Amino acid sequence: MTEDLEATILAFLKRAPEWVRRDLTAKDQSARTQAEEAFAAMLADALRRAET
Repeated sequence: MTEDLEATILAFLKRAPEWVRRDLTAKDQSARTQAEEAFAAMLADALRRAET
């Protein structure tokens, strides 16, 4: 993993909304699934933006 990619991912994690962090560990499967999908979309967007 390059340092730039690692820095991009770390910056993304620091900005992740509290509701995503909370719901990723929720007991409710629906809440977890929604958080996982949102997290993946936000991470993909952050990585796309870093490529440009």
